Amino acid sequence: MPFDYKKKYKEFYLPPTKPSIVSVPTMNYLAVRGSGNPNDLEGEYKRAIELLYAIAFTIKMSKKGSHQMDGYFDYVVPPLEGFWWQDGVEGVDYAHKDNFQWISVIRLPDFVTKADFEWAISEATAKKKKDFSKVEFMTYNEGLCVQCMHIGPYDDEPATVELMHRYAEEQGYAEVKPMVAFSGEVVIDEESYTEAGMNVRPDGSHIQENQTKQEFHNNFNILIVAEKFQTGFDEPLLHTMIVDKKLRNV
Repeated sequence: MPFDYKKKYKEFYLPPTKPSIVSVPTMNYLAVRGSGNPNDLEGEYKRAIELLYAIAFTIKMSKKGSHQMDGYFDYVVPPLEGFWWQDGVEGVDYAHKDNFQWISVIRLPDFVTKADFEWAISEATAKKKKDFSKVEFMTYNEGLCVQCMHIGPYDDEPATVELMHRYAEEQGYAEVKPMVAFSGEVVIDEESYTEAGMNVRPDGSHIQENQTKQEFHNNFNILIVAEKFQTGFDEPLLHTMIVDKKLRNV
């Protein structure tokens, strides 16, 4: 029987209609970025969904072809997800849906590598004679979240979002926007981590090392530093410093 992500991970895909706290781990996705009203039947959003599902099913059906993926298991293609925002707007202005920025995504099974993704793009391009260059292999870590199932029109979502904000405050959670700062590469359980790879803006773009300090001061509120910025004793936002070496003339 095919593995069904919705049934296995109900906490992510079938949440309750009341707010709850959930920790979403790092996942890989097929992703397409775009803008505009999702209700436009001839718009960019509709085309993005077509691209995503074409690649998702190319990967799923690879078992019937010559490209065999290590660790492959039969599965149900996970549901469509998305990240939505409007530049310069606090919350969402539903009266101006044309101003939406979005990243539409479909979760990838863990066995799908970047090489497998690139094969799927090439395979779909050759078979369907379409341009799939907008489809990305995206890794994202949402971390600790408040979630709630919204049932009803998009225009009624603000009430659900407000309910989630109140729940977070009642549970003692503030809006935390963390970043990390460290040099080089760290490997944990055979997975590689870098500063630029872990620091991600809301639009999914990565923050380069030379942008970290400025980005932190402008858009984030916590910076976790390891063996870097060691001369920053005069940093006005410094909260805690752990030093494991002798200091002189401090």
